[in-house]
Amino acid sequence: MYNIREYQDSHISVLVDECIHYLVTKKDGIYVDCTAGEGGHIKAICEFCEDQAQIVGVDIDHEVLQISEQKLKDHLKNVKLIKAPYQNIDIVLAGLGIERVDGFLMDLGVSTFQLKAEDRGFSFSKDEPLDMRMDPESEVTAADIVNNYPEEKLRQIIFEYGEEKRFAHKIAKSIVRNRPINTTFELVNAIRKALPSSEVYKRKIHFATKTFQAIRIEVNNELKNLEEALSKFEKLLNKNGRVVIITFHSLEDRIVKNFFKNNDHYKLITTKPLLPSEQEQNKNPRSRSAKLRVAEFIGTD
Repeated sequence: MYNIREYQDSHISVLVDECIHYLVTKKDGIYVDCTAGEGGHIKAICEFCEDQAQIVGVDIDHEVLQISEQKLKDHLKNVKLIKAPYQNIDIVLAGLGIERVDGFLMDLGVSTFQLKAEDRGFSFSKDEPLDMRMDPESEVTAADIVNNYPEEKLRQIIFEYGEEKRFAHKIAKSIVRNRPINTTFELVNAIRKALPSSEVYKRKIHFATKTFQAIRIEVNNELKNLEEALSKFEKLLNKNGRVVIITFHSLEDRIVKNFFKNNDHYKLITTKPLLPSEQEQNKNPRSRSAKLRVAEFIGTD
């Protein structure tokens, strides 16, 4: 057992009803939550399926899996929680003796635990060590990237992964100039120094958001891992099995949209992304950027 670092909040899963509606094609099916997190979606599926379904929950964060295990204590007879990266889902299922499943669910957002638990370093709302690892046991941290990447590589990831089109060069230069940078507030200050005051005070989102997103994506290899996982699903799905994916920024959404649009083995169930209702957005403001896409595996024949 690991000691779960200080954490008082609870993650609110997004688009739960919509996920169940599109994912569950039969109540006694086999479903995989590739981003189990604190278990919110899994619990909802168990309850909807009246504990008839078999569910595999995968996550690379051992700490949130412990929270999930506690939340799912009444359903563990039908749920297996595995610490593993979702791009290795084929290895996970083979180890469990499962050849094919009826659906995959992915919620690609950063969990509340990762944002708010002590010393995870994902958020610029408090001063913490620059970490940003979704898997606390992985080697490369945000501090490694911020302090060791050459300026041009920093510029590239801030431009591409943060979609910081106008100021990526200036931010990268400021980061290099202000090294060593070891905490979230130190990184925020380096970003602030690179931007004109109009950008600092008038942006709709916090001026550091895009750079933090870029570094987090690089630390966790998020986009390449998503592409790898998508490429494996069709070999693991029963015919008419579903893939339900929730994204939170345009880079991920574009990958998902283009993958299914250009793959003849899938039928699009949602031609446009589904968005949270106004009621859900008001209740859970972090859901506002969520987009849900659904595809059905129609076979390879």
